[in-house]
Amino acid sequence: MREATHQTTQGRKELRFAMNVSLGTGVLMLLLKWGAFVVTGSSAVLSDAAESVVHIIAVAFAAYSLRLTDKPADEDHPYGHAKISFFSAGFEGAMIVIAALYIIYTAVMEWRAGLKLENLGWGTGLTALAAAVNGALGGYLLWLGRKRQSLILEANGTHVLTDVWTSLGVVLALILTSLTGWLPWDPICAILLALNILWSGYGLMRQSLGGLMDTADPAVHERLTALLSEQTTPRGIQFHGLRHRNTGDRYWVEVHLLFPEGISLSEAHAMATEIEEAVESGIEPGAHVTTHLEPADGHDETHERRRS
Repeated sequence: MREATHQTTQGRKELRFAMNVSLGTGVLMLLLKWGAFVVTGSSAVLSDAAESVVHIIAVAFAAYSLRLTDKPADEDHPYGHAKISFFSAGFEGAMIVIAALYIIYTAVMEWRAGLKLENLGWGTGLTALAAAVNGALGGYLLWLGRKRQSLILEANGTHVLTDVWTSLGVVLALILTSLTGWLPWDPICAILLALNILWSGYGLMRQSLGGLMDTADPAVHERLTALLSEQTTPRGIQFHGLRHRNTGDRYWVEVHLLFPEGISLSEAHAMATEIEEAVESGIEPGAHVTTHLEPADGHDETHERRRS
């Protein structure tokens, strides 16, 4: 079986390095944003800083999950530990949603209590710097996550990019407030950004639920069907009963192969092994294929008796 791309030694090093960079940058961004809040008193800036706190918590959990995916299968987890990647993505999505709700609450309360802003130039500069750094980081995490087929890193990259949108919205709010003198721009922009963040969090949670519930991917099913057709048709055999599930680092595939009369068990087994290897090498990030050998003659009658 071909080893999953991101499970190679080089791949693991790249993913762990990226996660460490993300965690360190998250701490730096929190300090920058907190400084911007201290000098401005802006609820939009405070909401941005609060999102960074949530982000650091989520990254720490994602880093732990990433290390857990590298553990080999054991007696208690015969399919390995990579399924944690879906849980990690769901956790990060939930943290994003919590941050968005907190942003909305803070903006409304600040608005009701009376708005007071100062030193908007410094606040705008610090927030813009945070947005630029996070933009570069988020793009890097998303690129590497897709390259290495790592849902954990993709989710982290998505979270970082939502932080960028938050920071850009804060910059817009501060600029509008400076130009017009109308203080409500600050909470209004904060609330609008929170709604955008809610949507991103929902997307991650939905993706996580799909993985945990083994929702079939139509594109993967189509690819597997094409690979199996390429391998079975020239050999004069058929297949059915195709099933597959994403375990986080690869696909586990089950399929029944129907052989014509006259083929010995050893010949059928050799063909099945070749087909398994061909399918495993044609799926990213990797696959484990199990075939069930059946005779084509009398196949339907045998299954009819089993169902009756």
